[in-house]
Amino acid sequence: MKCNQIEFILNKLRPLYSKDPIEINFKTEFQLIVATILSAQCTDVRVNKVTGTFFDRLKEPADFLAISQNELEELIRSTGFFRMKAKNIRNAASMIISEFGGNIPDTMTELVKLPG
Repeated sequence: MKCNQIEFILNKLRPLYSKDPIEINFKTEFQLIVATILSAQCTDVRVNKVTGTFFDRLKEPADFLAISQNELEELIRSTGFFRMKAKNIRNAASMIISEFGGNIPDTMTELVKLPG
Protein backbone atom coordinates (compact mmCIF):
# COMPACT_ATOMS: atom_id res chain seq x y z
CA MET A 1 0.00 0.00 0.00
CA LYS A 2 1.33 3.45 -0.87
CA CYS A 3 1.85 6.17 1.74
CA ASN A 4 -0.91 8.34 0.31
CA GLN A 5 -3.36 5.42 0.52
CA ILE A 6 -2.44 4.80 4.14
CA GLU A 7 -2.86 8.48 4.96
CA PHE A 8 -6.24 8.50 3.20
CA ILE A 9 -7.42 5.53 5.27
CA LEU A 10 -6.14 7.04 8.51
CA ASN A 11 -7.90 10.32 7.77
CA LYS A 12 -11.17 8.44 7.30
CA LEU A 13 -10.74 6.40 10.49
CA ARG A 14 -9.61 9.21 12.83
CA PRO A 15 -13.06 10.83 13.20
CA LEU A 16 -14.60 7.45 13.96
CA TYR A 17 -12.08 6.41 16.60
CA SER A 18 -10.64 9.64 17.97
CA LYS A 19 -13.33 10.07 20.62
CA ASP A 20 -12.67 8.76 24.10
CA PRO A 21 -13.54 5.07 23.75
CA ILE A 22 -13.67 4.42 27.50
CA GLU A 23 -17.22 3.89 28.66
CA ILE A 24 -16.10 2.89 32.13
CA ASN A 25 -16.68 5.42 34.92
CA PHE A 26 -13.62 6.15 37.05
CA LYS A 27 -11.91 9.06 38.80
CA THR A 28 -8.45 7.69 39.57
CA GLU A 29 -5.98 5.69 37.54
CA PHE A 30 -6.27 2.79 39.96
CA GLN A 31 -10.05 2.79 39.63
CA LEU A 32 -9.55 2.36 35.89
CA ILE A 33 -7.33 -0.66 36.58
CA VAL A 34 -9.98 -2.10 38.91
CA ALA A 35 -12.73 -1.51 36.34
CA THR A 36 -10.60 -3.12 33.65
CA ILE A 37 -10.10 -6.21 35.80
CA LEU A 38 -13.85 -6.33 36.47
CA SER A 39 -14.72 -5.95 32.79
CA ALA A 40 -13.48 -9.45 31.90
CA GLN A 41 -16.55 -11.49 30.88
CA CYS A 42 -18.75 -8.59 31.95
CA THR A 43 -20.36 -5.56 30.30
CA ASP A 44 -19.26 -1.98 30.89
CA VAL A 45 -22.80 -1.23 32.06
CA ARG A 46 -22.53 -3.89 34.79
CA VAL A 47 -19.04 -2.68 35.79
CA ASN A 48 -20.30 0.90 36.13
CA LYS A 49 -23.30 -0.25 38.16
CA VAL A 50 -21.11 -2.28 40.54
CA THR A 51 -18.29 0.25 40.90
CA GLY A 52 -20.82 3.02 41.41
CA THR A 53 -21.55 1.49 44.81
CA PHE A 54 -17.98 1.75 46.11
CA PHE A 55 -15.73 3.96 43.97
CA ASP A 56 -16.65 6.94 46.17
CA ARG A 57 -14.80 5.34 49.11
CA LEU A 58 -12.30 3.07 47.35
CA LYS A 59 -10.05 5.21 45.17
CA GLU A 60 -6.44 4.18 45.59
CA PRO A 61 -4.54 0.88 46.01
CA ALA A 62 -4.35 1.22 49.81
CA ASP A 63 -8.15 1.59 49.99
CA PHE A 64 -8.61 -1.82 48.35
CA LEU A 65 -6.10 -3.41 50.72
CA ALA A 66 -7.88 -1.90 53.73
CA ILE A 67 -10.96 -4.04 53.13
CA SER A 68 -11.05 -7.81 53.37
CA GLN A 69 -10.97 -10.20 50.43
CA ASN A 70 -14.47 -11.33 51.43
CA GLU A 71 -15.86 -7.79 51.48
CA LEU A 72 -14.38 -7.04 48.07
CA GLU A 73 -15.80 -10.29 46.70
CA GLU A 74 -19.26 -9.32 47.90
CA LEU A 75 -18.97 -5.87 46.33
CA ILE A 76 -18.06 -7.30 42.91
CA ARG A 77 -19.99 -10.59 43.02
CA SER A 78 -22.38 -9.72 40.17
CA THR A 79 -19.48 -9.20 37.70
CA GLY A 80 -18.78 -12.95 37.66
CA PHE A 81 -15.51 -14.69 38.50
CA PHE A 82 -15.57 -12.46 41.59
CA ARG A 83 -13.13 -14.48 43.69
CA MET A 84 -10.34 -14.33 41.11
CA LYS A 85 -11.11 -10.72 40.24
CA ALA A 86 -10.95 -9.71 43.91
CA LYS A 87 -7.67 -11.57 44.31
CA ASN A 88 -6.23 -9.86 41.22
CA ILE A 89 -7.39 -6.41 42.36
CA ARG A 90 -5.79 -6.85 45.78
CA ASN A 91 -2.59 -8.30 44.30
CA ALA A 92 -2.37 -5.44 41.78
CA ALA A 93 -2.87 -2.93 44.61
CA SER A 94 -0.16 -4.60 46.65
CA MET A 95 2.25 -4.70 43.71
CA ILE A 96 1.65 -1.03 42.88
CA ILE A 97 2.47 -0.09 46.46
CA SER A 98 5.46 -2.40 46.93
CA GLU A 99 7.08 -2.35 43.50
CA PHE A 100 6.03 1.01 42.06
CA GLY A 101 6.00 3.22 45.15
CA GLY A 102 2.24 3.65 45.03
CA ASN A 103 2.32 5.02 41.49
CA ILE A 104 0.57 3.44 38.54
CA PRO A 105 3.18 2.12 36.10
CA ASP A 106 3.48 4.27 33.00
CA THR A 107 4.93 1.76 30.58
CA MET A 108 3.22 -1.18 28.95
CA THR A 109 6.04 -3.47 30.11
CA GLU A 110 5.32 -2.57 33.73
CA LEU A 111 1.53 -2.50 33.35
CA VAL A 112 1.35 -6.04 32.02
CA LYS A 113 3.13 -7.28 35.13
CA LEU A 114 0.06 -6.39 37.18
CA PRO A 115 -2.27 -9.30 37.96
CA GLY A 116 -5.58 -9.43 36.15
